[in-house]
Amino acid sequence: MNIKKAIFPVAGLGTRFLPATKAQPKEMLPVVDKPLIQYAVEEAYAAGVREMIFVTGRHKRPIEDHFDMTFELEIALEQAGKAELLHIVRSVKPDDMECIYVRQAQALGLGHAVLCAQRLVGNEPFAVLLADDLMVGEPPVLAQMVEQYREWRVSILAVQEVPAEHTQRYGIVAGTPVNDRLLYVDRIVEKPKPADSPSRLGVAGRYILTPGVFHEISTQQRGVGGEIQLTDGIAGLLRREKVFAYRYAGRRYDCGSKEGFLQANVELALAHPLLGPGFRDYLKSLPL
Repeated sequence: MNIKKAIFPVAGLGTRFLPATKAQPKEMLPVVDKPLIQYAVEEAYAAGVREMIFVTGRHKRPIEDHFDMTFELEIALEQAGKAELLHIVRSVKPDDMECIYVRQAQALGLGHAVLCAQRLVGNEPFAVLLADDLMVGEPPVLAQMVEQYREWRVSILAVQEVPAEHTQRYGIVAGTPVNDRLLYVDRIVEKPKPADSPSRLGVAGRYILTPGVFHEISTQQRGVGGEIQLTDGIAGLLRREKVFAYRYAGRRYDCGSKEGFLQANVELALAHPLLGPGFRDYLKSLPL
């Protein structure tokens, strides 16, 4: 069974990047030559997803514009004979990809953002991708997870080992190993203090979830920070269904932080086939 739909919660204010995000969404900040949200959408597309559901806020119109057709730009590039640039512009949204937008009127948490897309998802499994987490893997991380879903047909959370002092930044899972990459989850806690953390396995920004999670989110109490937490919805789901954690193969950049954003720019620039060699020489020339 393929995962056909993905939710992108993009309604956040991006206050950690002010003033850069005063007039543009944080998801539109570029890493090398593409905005963050495009990396996440390309990852979903590579995993077979064709219906992209963006849960947006009032100030997120540039995301819609980015994935829309830009008639004037395309005509100008065509007339100028700039075929390569025209291909880049048109490849942002392939013809078989659908983009749907739903508003999250209040910022009530990640669980609430996912719930806003319930009517569009319906009664089928779906993916959730957080654009703040730029994931690089071969094959792409969500494609790895879809492969696991096809085998196990249960909700799957991407996880990674995190430093003990960072457990308060993550949902933390604990459970029983199934194999070297999979864990049967029996407990998930949102942002525990290091002393209270059941493990050091933190949930990264990729999920494949069954539709049963919607019921759990809609009936739960507000959690950490007074928000409707997705982690709490998954904790409720554990009582009814199996949930697996998957140690993905790849690298995650926390582009919700300035340090992670800068690391992503440097490392992806070094890996860029055209920019990489010259950029590497430039870095070597710096008086560090």
